[in-house]
Amino acid sequence: MSINELAAIFEKTMKQNLIFILFLLLTSTLLGQHSKPDTLIAMFYEEQIKLDGQLNEPCWLNASAIENFTQREQNEGAPATEKTRIAVVYNTHEIYFGIWCFDKEPDKISAQQMARDFSWGSDDNIELMISTFNDNRNGYLFVVNPNGAKADIWVGDEGNDFNIDWNGVWDAAVDRNEQGWFAEIVIPFSTLKFKKDSAQVWGINFERNIRRKKEQLMWQGWSRLYDVEKISQGGKLVGINNIKQGTKIELKPYMLGGFEFSEEKPKNTGKIGGELNFDITSTLKMNFSANTDFAQVESDREQINLTRFSLYYPEKRQFFLEGKNYFDLNVDQVRLFYSRRIGIDQHTEVPIIGGMRLFGKLNKTNIGIMSIQTNAKDSIPTTNYSVIKLKQDVFKQSSFGMIVTQKYSKNQYNRVYGTSFIYSTSELFKEKNLIAGGSIAVSETKIFGETENLNKNNISYDVFVCYPNDVIEYVLGFMTVEKGFNPEMGYTNRKNYQMFYTELEFAPRFKNLPFFRNLIFKPIDLNYYINDETKETESIFYEWRPFGFVSKSGESLEFNIQHIFDKPSEDFELIDDVIIPAGSYWDNRFEIEISSFQGRKIAAEATINVGEFYIGHRQEYELYMRFNFNNHLNIGIDWERNYIQLPQKSLTTDEFGGRIDYAFNPKLHTNLFAQWNNEDKNILLNYRINWIPKIGSYFYFVVNQEFNAENGIKLERTTIIGKLIWRFAL
Repeated sequence: MSINELAAIFEKTMKQNLIFILFLLLTSTLLGQHSKPDTLIAMFYEEQIKLDGQLNEPCWLNASAIENFTQREQNEGAPATEKTRIAVVYNTHEIYFGIWCFDKEPDKISAQQMARDFSWGSDDNIELMISTFNDNRNGYLFVVNPNGAKADIWVGDEGNDFNIDWNGVWDAAVDRNEQGWFAEIVIPFSTLKFKKDSAQVWGINFERNIRRKKEQLMWQGWSRLYDVEKISQGGKLVGINNIKQGTKIELKPYMLGGFEFSEEKPKNTGKIGGELNFDITSTLKMNFSANTDFAQVESDREQINLTRFSLYYPEKRQFFLEGKNYFDLNVDQVRLFYSRRIGIDQHTEVPIIGGMRLFGKLNKTNIGIMSIQTNAKDSIPTTNYSVIKLKQDVFKQSSFGMIVTQKYSKNQYNRVYGTSFIYSTSELFKEKNLIAGGSIAVSETKIFGETENLNKNNISYDVFVCYPNDVIEYVLGFMTVEKGFNPEMGYTNRKNYQMFYTELEFAPRFKNLPFFRNLIFKPIDLNYYINDETKETESIFYEWRPFGFVSKSGESLEFNIQHIFDKPSEDFELIDDVIIPAGSYWDNRFEIEISSFQGRKIAAEATINVGEFYIGHRQEYELYMRFNFNNHLNIGIDWERNYIQLPQKSLTTDEFGGRIDYAFNPKLHTNLFAQWNNEDKNILLNYRINWIPKIGSYFYFVVNQEFNAENGIKLERTTIIGKLIWRFAL
């Protein structure tokens, strides 16, 4: 397929899609999403509540409760098949939620996990979405399953921004009997940020999932257009008066000790440090860190790179994950702040001396300020990393943001200045979602003692419009990254390009169609890259999906057809001294993705992708399986294999990962993670025990081992570390 043929298909498809979109918008019907009562009244209660999930204190009988839940899935707008009841009480320093999840078949309740921060998509659960600022934007999501497992997320921009790694100080207890499962949740007010008003009004919503029925219940806003994070569609929590936020100062020292055994002389290590947090206001937090350490962090997943671009590795260090949403600002695919640039160089740890952070919200402004100093190591000089990010709420659901980053050492400095505007509404055509906006950034680099101007062609920008709704999803955008744009505290895997991108997907539902919950069609998914200087086509990724579905039982399938164009300007090494010559390549590929319902005892996902690959062919196979043996033990296995046939040679790549998780209870769990690939020829083992002796305090025991598997299996390195982090609330 030539570029001209692709352009003709794209033009024809876009015309047809636009006509279809207009037809659906004009003929769409409006759904009711609210029922009365839509306000929940909290009751003040001074007596002690025993956190056991039994809900036998007098307050739970006397408190106002809500029971009006409605199906979002499977039958939108239908009454719930199981009764749910929720009440709220509070004292000066804490808020309690009492939750009754009645179930006529309690032996069929699905609860596979018990560890902290579990993946709740496969379990029965209850989800609490609380917006303490009542701003229709930001809030906290708390999740509990029938085993008492807990998870929490900070949510921004009604789910368009979120931090799954946020960890609040709160607790929950669960009781199960012949009537169902029941939970008590306590959240100290010190965990939450809220306005200092005598009478609080919070946005709130609840979601209950009954997995065996594929039933999802919402208290308010049950349209499929919205998730529970869409807090503007929720209800209100009132009756909370004269509360105190409690803890103003939090001290979290740590002690660490361990050994490393290798072919060299054994080494022992000891380390102390910690964090000091205090609330400047009820909504702004100041954090100081000294001798910052990440010994408990799980190893990176090693990847075999079969592209000519760099690979992205996610941040795993809790210090940077907490509050990360206050520091993020992207120009589409370009991250202006990428925290892995701090304290990591080529997968090697660089010691962090310490630093400070200020983050939170002041009226309608989100504030994030950070400054971190790293120590010198080998040829790397001591370096300061700083970032300032501000985000202003405007209109009902929109925002304006700005960011400045700086990396400064004795040799040079690099700065990036960026700004963005996002317009968001959930009231298009009275109920539809629309997001539109853009961002721009400029970099500035100076090498001391050099006169060369490094600040030419140093801009990146993007504009986009997105229509994310249930039946139709559509996005259209354009972005540019100039050749000289250099975000040294950020991440971009390529430069000197312009990219046009668009995607259109239909997911219609048919009430009388057996087996299928909804069908999925994707006429177009296009990323079109041109060289920013020469304006020549550089890369094209074009995918369309003639058929896909999600079944009523939770299985899914996608069949995709891909057309990929790449034009490397120079030869590049693929792997094992295999060279891909410069030139123009059109690859046509076919892909099938299959996934079973994740709530089963055995769940699996598989992908097959076959077709042309530069000067040869490639078959790619991916498999992920998860085994749930009981409430305590879960095992996950993933495997990826590539068969590549090229004129020079044929080769095979394999990547394997395995994880065993065992939770003794919600506060004590252990896991073993193993990985291997036939390129690095190393086996990496990471074993961890995580104990929560009290809420907010942690003990970790970690064993890391590295084996050389090139000629047999030989142990090269063993590291054993124990680390205690203790929380003092002053």
